[in-house]
Amino acid sequence: MIDFTPNPVALALGPLEVRWYGIGYVAAILAATWLLFREARKRGERTDFIVDSLIIVAVAALIGGRAYHVIDQWSTGLDYKDHIAQIFLPPYSGLGIYGGVLTGMIAIIWLARHHHVSFWRWADLIVPAVLLAQVVGRWGNFMNQELYGPPTTLPWGIAIQCQNRVPEFHCPGFAGTGVGAAIDAHFIPLFFYESMLSLIGMFVMLFLWRRFTARGRLLIAGDVGLLYLVWYGIERSVLETFRSGWNWTIFGLATAQLIGLGAAAAAIVAIIVRHWWVRHHPETPLGSLQPEKLLRREEPLQPEEPLQPAESEQPEEPLQPAESIVPLLAM
Repeated sequence: MIDFTPNPVALALGPLEVRWYGIGYVAAILAATWLLFREARKRGERTDFIVDSLIIVAVAALIGGRAYHVIDQWSTGLDYKDHIAQIFLPPYSGLGIYGGVLTGMIAIIWLARHHHVSFWRWADLIVPAVLLAQVVGRWGNFMNQELYGPPTTLPWGIAIQCQNRVPEFHCPGFAGTGVGAAIDAHFIPLFFYESMLSLIGMFVMLFLWRRFTARGRLLIAGDVGLLYLVWYGIERSVLETFRSGWNWTIFGLATAQLIGLGAAAAAIVAIIVRHWWVRHHPETPLGSLQPEKLLRREEPLQPEEPLQPAESEQPEEPLQPAESIVPLLAM
């Protein structure tokens, strides 16, 4: 059993508090940036716009994640409907990953168009970095003593202080809606499960790209990006079954599960449709994302020098395309 209960505040300078949750968010961004640079260089993609783009994506994900969390806790938990200022003022208690993924993806689509790069190829690059960010960022939940399951006797069960427990597992003498749990009770560390599953998912996504997209013929560009939705949607939906006191529900079902399973199903359909389209329309832009062309950078052809009039009146032989250009034109 793990009895350590961390202090969520890493450093306090008068009224200013630096919280471990915020430090974890920054550390997650740095880890994702490192992996993204590494994979982009390895795959021959541009890296000149990554840092500026990551700032935009991080801000977009922060806004979306915060919005999801506020909706989740609007009338329960922190009760934002009666404490509007706490939506914008620190200390922040959490972010909703689905909201961050949605707004972050919108930002990535815009950035891909702005920088004239393939969104699908960059989706394959980005999802392992996103999973690594989740691996690191979930430890911020541990520092805040949140994202845990019911009481357990497993050796890796974690202690949760009374003031941080959901009403169902309140301590004796504390108000709650469930049967409660002993003061020395330990709980399933769902944050750790999600962190480790995300780590496994990162290696799976990297393997799939290198084995079946870059060198094989099974996957096309963008499939790995879509498979992230399948992986995380199922991962989160399974872990949600261990959570108690769901705050945001639709028709009595946990919203996180509905979104996760819905995203996984939509991604599977998208993969099937895209592969069908590539088989039947290989000449279209989507068809150009076939595996054998993924490792070739698309450099614009330089205009040829204008032909000079021949000095002789004898007709010249027809010009043959340069051998160096033929392979490019065949792409």
